[in-house]
Amino acid sequence: MGIPFFRFIFRKMWNTRWLTLSTLLGLIVAVAFATSIPMYADGALKRVIAQQLKVDSESKPAGSLMMKYQGVPSNGNNLDGLLSVEKYIQENIPKTIGFPHDIFVQQYAIRPSNVTPVFPDKVDASRTRSLSIQSMSGLKDQNELVQGQWFSDKLTDKGVLEAVMIEEGMYRNDVHVGDLFYYRADNSKQIVVQIVGIVSPLDVSDAYWAQGIESQFGTLFVDEKLFQEEILKKQNIFLQSATWYYSFDLSTIKSSQINELASTLNRLDIELYQRLKDTKVEQSFAETLKEFRKQSNELQTMLFTLAAPMLAMVIYFIMMNARQSLDKQRSDIAVLRSRGAGTRQIVGMYVVESIMLGIVALVIGPLIGWYMSKSIGSADGFLSFVNRKSITIGFSVETIIAGVIAVIVALLATIIPAVQYARASIVSYKQDLARSDKKPFWQKWYLDIILVLVTVYGWYLFNERQLLTLNSGVSSDQMQIQPFLFFVPAIAIFALGLLCLRIFPWILAFCNWLGKRYLPVSSYLTLTQLSRSSKGYYPLMTLLILTIGLGVYNASAARTIDLNSTERTLYKNGADVIIQTNWGGIPEKITTTKPDEGNNGGNNGGNNGGNNGGNNGGNGGNGGGNGGGGGNNNQPQKLLYTEPPFEVFRSSPGVENATRVLQSKNNIIVSGKTVGKGTIMGIDNKDFYDVAWFGEDLYDVDPAYYLSFLGLAEHGALIPENIAEKYQLKLGDIVSVSFTDGTLEFTVQGIVPFWPNLYPDSEPFLIANLDYIYDQLPLIPYEVWVKMEPDALVAPLLENLAANKLDVVTWKDVRNDLLIQSKLPTRGGVFGILSLGFLVTIAVTLAGYLLYWFFNLSGRVVQFGVLRAMGLSKSQLTSMLLIEQILTAGLAIGLGFGIGKVVSYIFLPFLQSADNASEMVPPFRVIFQASDTNQLMLVVLVMMLIGATFLLLHIKKLKVHQAVKMGEER
Repeated sequence: MGIPFFRFIFRKMWNTRWLTLSTLLGLIVAVAFATSIPMYADGALKRVIAQQLKVDSESKPAGSLMMKYQGVPSNGNNLDGLLSVEKYIQENIPKTIGFPHDIFVQQYAIRPSNVTPVFPDKVDASRTRSLSIQSMSGLKDQNELVQGQWFSDKLTDKGVLEAVMIEEGMYRNDVHVGDLFYYRADNSKQIVVQIVGIVSPLDVSDAYWAQGIESQFGTLFVDEKLFQEEILKKQNIFLQSATWYYSFDLSTIKSSQINELASTLNRLDIELYQRLKDTKVEQSFAETLKEFRKQSNELQTMLFTLAAPMLAMVIYFIMMNARQSLDKQRSDIAVLRSRGAGTRQIVGMYVVESIMLGIVALVIGPLIGWYMSKSIGSADGFLSFVNRKSITIGFSVETIIAGVIAVIVALLATIIPAVQYARASIVSYKQDLARSDKKPFWQKWYLDIILVLVTVYGWYLFNERQLLTLNSGVSSDQMQIQPFLFFVPAIAIFALGLLCLRIFPWILAFCNWLGKRYLPVSSYLTLTQLSRSSKGYYPLMTLLILTIGLGVYNASAARTIDLNSTERTLYKNGADVIIQTNWGGIPEKITTTKPDEGNNGGNNGGNNGGNNGGNNGGNGGNGGGNGGGGGNNNQPQKLLYTEPPFEVFRSSPGVENATRVLQSKNNIIVSGKTVGKGTIMGIDNKDFYDVAWFGEDLYDVDPAYYLSFLGLAEHGALIPENIAEKYQLKLGDIVSVSFTDGTLEFTVQGIVPFWPNLYPDSEPFLIANLDYIYDQLPLIPYEVWVKMEPDALVAPLLENLAANKLDVVTWKDVRNDLLIQSKLPTRGGVFGILSLGFLVTIAVTLAGYLLYWFFNLSGRVVQFGVLRAMGLSKSQLTSMLLIEQILTAGLAIGLGFGIGKVVSYIFLPFLQSADNASEMVPPFRVIFQASDTNQLMLVVLVMMLIGATFLLLHIKKLKVHQAVKMGEER
């Protein structure tokens, strides 16, 4: 391949520059989309890791690595091996791990031994003291000297070993600074140790004390160098254990580093054992890495599965463009083939061209992918991007691999048709032109029928909950985000689109037969043109059905996930803020038994208490006496509550309104039979309506309707539909509730499907007037439900309550829960991918439509010239082409909207999780937001207008004497 070869390629690319440019743009989008996923996953993983590290580090640092040598007495000391493993741990491991470490501790210890005082008259010799001699690196930096001095790095003139002890250990062992002890290492060797100082840890929770501070209270700490030189080498005292501890900082770890780091940790045991037997990893962060890897794989798998249909759509767009370009150049290929060019040469030409475009896409695509991944990270909902702290995103090996795979797949879609065309001669090319009405391969092999059957089987697996239980799903926002719920519906949209295209020629033929006598010439010619060459319109129609269908489905899926999870959170809490204050309580004694039984109980209690008092002391006697006295009336203690001031809540800053809500667990009784223990909710009906979250379109009638009837009778109540149906309850029936202080009767004033904060499938409930309950019973503490002003903070409210001496026991802000949900990496990834996919869908739809019609019209110049020469006016030709657009693109667009909605209604209900079916309140709804449909419709309208403008301009510029000529169409 020389310079002429590349010159020819560049000339060919320039002659088809619009198709070349569109193919390049498609490649760039494919690479950008593919690379944005591992970029986002890597950045999101850092956020997940940071949160996980914070949780894990509450007990110990998440990056802890502890290695230990446990000596065997029969083997003696292997000082060379010890030196080797020590050097490897101190020098090689930090380099191999590749992350900075906050702490390194090396600790050597000889076995504990009973020490005896050198001067028994100065130290209590009767006490048994079992102490161990150890050396520990960094001891002076982690402790403060409380008394005495630090140990020396040499023996004293009398051969005494100086040591320090932890202050608590000194108290426990009853030793003091200056005490001398004999430490017997074995039967023949003993060491004289003097305690020269007392130290106290600066921070007992520091990772430095990874083995626990308690285990160090019986330790005599000596100088590290002296321990090795004197105890191990000179006296050859048996080393019982050696421990090395690292605390690595994993906050900067990337997903691409996890596998390599895990392999390093798995290899570590072998490396240590080869240098010194009986040395092994005692504790590592391998499990933490395993969890990181699992989360990374789950996130990337889910995002790639979500993006796969959009990527397939982009690749199909590239393939369609390549096919158009090849169709335009097919005559040139046939001529080259007939003039001696080999198949390899022709294919090589297209391979080189594709590689050149692929290289450009690999350079530009990841840069755009970087911005796309940033957009994914800022997704707060579908097509909702907010300004939040951006995640750290960088290029990794996975990013490059994803981009290369996207390019290879796209290039294969371009090169495979070129191979087919390169094998054709001018004769076979003309034969193919003459057989342009033959069925496409997918119709011959019934691919559409097969895909429909695959879709039906996928629906069956969803319905049987088999696909929903696979581990590839990621739980998010109380719902199971199952990637197959985006992959299978994409196949369904494609399959149904192909099935409709199979019927398309039959519809055209029927219309042609039906209207050939009555239709005007232009319409009849349009139907004839479409009937004879319907195969040529399949690529565009398939693209439009696929893009618009996916756009409708993804938009509905995103809205459905967002709205249902948000509504479920709002329903679970009931209001913006829930506050419980401390009501206090004064003890009161209430007689609940007969006097005789009380006296008997009191006498028995007094006698038993007196006897116990005689045996066990005065307290028992007092207790018995008290028991006897109390037994006279058998009065259990009960608290009388005083209601705190309520108006403080309403007058607090940021509060729009507040209401009292009593929730009590009691037995509900119908016709003398217990329904079971349920929740009794006492409310102030008007305030409750203003504060509580009822949602939109969740009730058949406005909830104010139920509350108005509740207000008509002070003893009125609302009950759930399932209880009314089960026990045949109707309006006006009596329902009783057994409270601690008595039984109240209520009249059924309304039957509701559900109620904020209550789940009818989990337990029965009853809604009543709070004032009626308080009129009949002593006060029971209630919660305060608060509706906040938009963007108002809770802190000023809590401060105002504290200023008014209201003690807040618990409080919950549902808006904070929603904010936490919005920041979940899984949720952001789902909405980010679906949002970008929707935008890419719009771009591909517009570009594919315009490019197809532009090149379709440019290839039919001769046909239009002939029609004009035969007498068709420009208006007739225009109407003919407009009808052609409506019957092809218009029909495909309509099918796309229709199929997208049908598939949404079929598959999106499976987003419900089977695990919490009893809490699927409010009922799951499939959402279609008008703004999303309007955006798609706007794109379609603009697309059709531009297409019509192309037609008008093309026909206006058409000159019959130039169009009708000898030669090939170009």
